[in-house]
Amino acid sequence: MIRKIIHIDQEKCNGCGACAAACHEGAIGMIGGKAHLLRDDYCDGLGDCLPACPTGAITFVEREAKPYDAAAVEQKKAEKAQAASCRCPGSAARTLRTPKAPAAGGPEESQLMQWPVQIKLVPVQAPWFEGAHVLVAADCAAYAYASFHRDFMAGRITLVGCPKLDGVDYAEKLGEIFRRNAVADITLVRMEVPCCGGMERAVRQAVEQSGQDIPLRVVTLSTSGEIL
Repeated sequence: MIRKIIHIDQEKCNGCGACAAACHEGAIGMIGGKAHLLRDDYCDGLGDCLPACPTGAITFVEREAKPYDAAAVEQKKAEKAQAASCRCPGSAARTLRTPKAPAAGGPEESQLMQWPVQIKLVPVQAPWFEGAHVLVAADCAAYAYASFHRDFMAGRITLVGCPKLDGVDYAEKLGEIFRRNAVADITLVRMEVPCCGGMERAVRQAVEQSGQDIPLRVVTLSTSGEIL
């Protein structure tokens, strides 16, 4: 249908995020330091975001767009509110350390750079994702491969999970992360077992859905800890 909807001029946008904060429907998000209309059906066309923009980057246009989906917006708000009320304090996003190479000849040190690490708990947008080398790993991998921190985690933002145990499809969550942040590249470390095929499928689908051209490397480990 043809309807009134917002347009964000990327040249004028200064990345302040004021419009995203002003959009109660969650239609606007920050990707690569710029504001973007994430979903047409979340934009009600009322323009609460317009006066919030300090550079005049947001205007109304009339174009082909999906109808405003009030029910979907309310469901998203409810899910966000529930997640906020149930969130464990230990899952609060924080930076642990800056990237560094493992010390040669010295004791092994943790290479984990951020918290949380579980795909289900990690926020879809965080400062440490910008320009990051991302490691997506099956949670068994660190137990199978002895030098996992040194060889895979060093210099990377680490996301772990098991689609079989969690009983979820990670594609949507990972797709949002890859779409909203300027990820440099992705390394996927999976096990040789069949259930890990779900992890690889989810990552590949997420990259495709993100619309970003992100290099992806897949490493498969045997259950005895060897790189296949």
